[in-house]
Amino acid sequence: MLRRAILCVAMMMAVVCVSTPYYAYAQQAGAVTAEVHPSLSVATCTSSSGCQSRTQSVVLDANWRWIHRTGAYDNCYDGNQWSSSICPNPSTCSSNCALEGAQYQSTYGIANSGNALTLGFVTGTNVGSRVYLMDQNDRNYQIFKLKNREFSVDVDVSNLPCGLNGALYFVEMDADGGMSRFPTNRAGAKFGTGYCDAQCPQDIKFINGLANSDGWTGSSSSSGNGKYGACCAEMDIWEANKMATAFTPHPCSTSTPGQTQCEGLTCGAGADRYNGICDKDGCDFNSFRMGNKTFYGPGLTVDTNQKMTVVTQFFTVDGTDTGDLKEIRRIYIQNGKIIKNSATKIAGVNPDDSITDSFCSQAKTAFQDTNHFATLGGMRAMGTSLDRGMVLVLSIWDDHAANMLWLDSNYPTNKPDTVPGVARGPCPTTSGVPANVEREFPRSSVQFSNIRWGDIGSTHPTGTPSSSGTPAAVAATSSASSVDSSGNNNNNNVNSATTASVTNSGSSSASGSAGASSTAGASGASSTGASGGSNSSTSASAVDTRTAALSGNLPPNFLNGASSLHRGVASLLFILVLVVLAVLL
Repeated sequence: MLRRAILCVAMMMAVVCVSTPYYAYAQQAGAVTAEVHPSLSVATCTSSSGCQSRTQSVVLDANWRWIHRTGAYDNCYDGNQWSSSICPNPSTCSSNCALEGAQYQSTYGIANSGNALTLGFVTGTNVGSRVYLMDQNDRNYQIFKLKNREFSVDVDVSNLPCGLNGALYFVEMDADGGMSRFPTNRAGAKFGTGYCDAQCPQDIKFINGLANSDGWTGSSSSSGNGKYGACCAEMDIWEANKMATAFTPHPCSTSTPGQTQCEGLTCGAGADRYNGICDKDGCDFNSFRMGNKTFYGPGLTVDTNQKMTVVTQFFTVDGTDTGDLKEIRRIYIQNGKIIKNSATKIAGVNPDDSITDSFCSQAKTAFQDTNHFATLGGMRAMGTSLDRGMVLVLSIWDDHAANMLWLDSNYPTNKPDTVPGVARGPCPTTSGVPANVEREFPRSSVQFSNIRWGDIGSTHPTGTPSSSGTPAAVAATSSASSVDSSGNNNNNNVNSATTASVTNSGSSSASGSAGASSTAGASGASSTGASGGSNSSTSASAVDTRTAALSGNLPPNFLNGASSLHRGVASLLFILVLVVLAVLL
């Protein structure tokens, strides 16, 4: 009777094991290197209770990661091309390939300490990086709803020369990295998936859970552009080096909230810049470009040789969370002193020191720039994106499209700097060439620390100036509602016995917002050109050379079902054991 029972169990298990299908998912999560997110202390603040610190973490963007064949160590992406054998088409590529865990400091130069995060420029063969703030559960991205709120951060750009950009900004990514909307994405926020920005970058390697391999063309030694782009609204809090800085809203008119895939005209590439669904130029406030050349820089009013606190405030028309966005205001704090933003000194533009629809309209006219910002809804549209919630991005990058001239020099270069809006910073037009800055300033870095967000006036001890045009009572009073603070609600498998050296041409650009206005020389209100190697803009190569080890001769995913063949072999072995036991009994 016992033998019969065992044989019956064996037969049932055989049926289950053989008939259970193996589901190959796209954008799979690798198992070679444990993904451990660096911790970062941040704080939420209210007017009544002050600031409360908590420990969260950051995650590296998927574009920088090693992409390899699931259950093996072949590169799915090598140099600036997809493997033709592993990735003959997007769906096959996605089911064949996995995103691997990251070694944050040793490979990417990302160092954390308490409430500070330092991003190094060149680490080994890797250039630049981009990370996102995770929520308290470390499963989804932290979602920020900043209307009628303020965001503060301490920044040190003293080690960022011309041509580099230490950027902090918000984009309307999905909180889970796109997993719920795109079931083929099995890596999710844990592996930094789902990036998008207003440049509609086409160098993103996976979009909507599928490889962006169709029509992929290399654009630098380690990055390229595919058929599709990843678009979403973007709010640049801080794009800067020690010579120049800008803050810029970029609305989009997408049919669905969050990340939207574009193709062709809707991506707004090249000559179609102003036909796209996102405002690539944005409405930027750069003090140098706005006529004050002694406000920001080494030894100036805001002294970039020293750390500073940067506060960005989002005022609504009626001082409530539900009112339309009216104004984006900037103040600085340095050595205990509040420094109001510089006032505009451009003919035809009111002496404003903040971003409003009126400011944007006047500046666009004075600079003879296309006002795509207004076309796509201006401040109100930006406020709608803030209502839905945005993800915090921190990055360091150089610019393969326009050498960062749109931020810190004269741009476009075919116009004299006497033309209003052309001069954006004091850097020479010969600066910013990626090959040069990578060779001459590899140890450059930016540090972001003391990140806080909450009621207006609550994130720093010295209060806040009133918003221009806003009654002092409204400026000083923020809604009593609590700050939105939720994001949406292992060991390295290395066996020294057998090692395989793997090179990953990681990804490209790093920032995300506006990049060189347009390579075609269009106007130029800034825009970061990056995205992860984003569209034409930046392309910071991230080459990850890592040593991986095989566990004996079996792929590391053998025991967790990485392939149907392995499952079948395991099932047969198990059945044979049961049969032997039955015979013995």
